[in-house]
Amino acid sequence: MSPLLRDRMPETQEGQITMEKTPSYYVTKDVPARIHTMSPDTRLIVVVRDPVTRAISDYTQTRSKKPDIPSFESLAFKNRTTGLIDTSWSAVQIGMYAKHLERWLQYFPKDQLLFISGERLISDPAGEMTRVQDFLGLRRVVGHKHFHFNPAKGFPCLKRPEGNSKPHCLGKTKGRTHPSIDSEVVQRLREFYQPFNRRFYQMTGHDFGWGSWS
Repeated sequence: MSPLLRDRMPETQEGQITMEKTPSYYVTKDVPARIHTMSPDTRLIVVVRDPVTRAISDYTQTRSKKPDIPSFESLAFKNRTTGLIDTSWSAVQIGMYAKHLERWLQYFPKDQLLFISGERLISDPAGEMTRVQDFLGLRRVVGHKHFHFNPAKGFPCLKRPEGNSKPHCLGKTKGRTHPSIDSEVVQRLREFYQPFNRRFYQMTGHDFGWGSWS
């Protein structure tokens, strides 16, 4: 975090925790060293999901802004005939989680990082939020009563059980319908990510259940 951005953050009062959310931090090479220099005690929370689904979601978001971009299939491969994946494409590169985690572990001990499952954040938001609260040393305040699943969006909405206010749901940019991707392309991507996923499970001590391999 640059001094300019840090100066824009509010002063943290006693009993408060200051949080900052920038998804690109996890995959930007110089960030771990910079954050460690700023505050080596920083606790880091990373939300991850199946890298294949994540890549398709990334593409879907980009296409919503640039409808004329090439197909997912053409961007995912350097050579479609040989099945060579284009790892320079950011939608593919970001999902190589183990590669990025190696940089963070050079500066932060593993107990200062918490990895949250994007899939479980949808299926069991209260359970994942319990992990977050414990990780931050907070009293368990947020629980099942604070969530309501919205079948139209496919995501849980946040509600205040003590009031009658309308649940707060994710905006229109979330829950977009993904384009249909060639099944062979999806399978090739799953094979590509297998070693990265396996290594990531070992590094985090958690099996996220993304695909299977023998």
